[in-house]
Order: sequence, then structure tokens, then C-alpha cells
Amino acid sequence: MTPADDDLRVSAALTIPAGELDWRFSASSGPGGQHVNTANTRVELRFDVATSPSLTDAQRTRLLERLGAEVRVVCQTERSQVRNRAVARDRLAARLADALAVPRHRRPTRATKASIERRLDAKSRRSERKQQRRPPRPDDD
Repeated sequence: MTPADDDLRVSAALTIPAGELDWRFSASSGPGGQHVNTANTRVELRFDVATSPSLTDAQRTRLLERLGAEVRVVCQTERSQVRNRAVARDRLAARLADALAVPRHRRPTRATKASIERRLDAKSRRSERKQQRRPPRPDDD
């Protein structure tokens, strides 16, 4: 059993069965000599969001809005198909996890009185420093 045959764990709430992942292999481009011409090391991993039974309705809706009906990851950075498979699995899991993440609600806050005073004090000190750098005016005599 290879790592590509295992279920893909995206988060604590989502694990995608290996049967729902569609793998395709082809020859990789780039340098590598004869090995590149003979080995199918390029990996394409697809996941069908629209028809996946392992997603809840909320997860499916969120993924469809953010990623579309199908998520596709291609990896050809490594010379080995096994390593490209592992990288593609990690990229797909990261992409799905990022799309499923719900951003925290930001509550607007007001600046404290002390922070306002510190900012204004720093501004006046900066202004005084810049005025001291100026050459004296001839009419100030």
C-alpha cells in the first residue's frame, strides 16, 4: 500500500476516501535526460467537489464558492513519481483546508486614550527634531 492509496486527511472534520481521488500520470517536462522521456513522473490529482459524498452540504457549498466544481493539482517538481504523488497530496490537502477555513469575525475596537496620547507625543517630538535640523532663518536675528 503506497501513500497514494491512503485516505486524504484534510482536517479533523474532513477525510477524503482514496477512491474519490482521480490520479493521472504523464511524462514530465524539463531537464532530466532520457529518464524524463521514459518515465511518467508528472502527477495530476483531481477531486470532484460537486459529486463527493464525503462532504457535508456546508463544506460542499464553501468549496464550490471558493474553488469550483473540481480541484486539480499538478506536480512535476520531483524526479520520482512517488515523491510527486506525496507533494500533490499535500498540496491538495492544503488547498482544501485553506478554502474550508472560516475567517474569524473582527470586532471593531477604539484606540485607548493612552495610545492616542503616545501617538500625538511621538508626532510632536518628531516635529521638534525636524525643526532643529533646519538652518536658522536670516530674519530671526
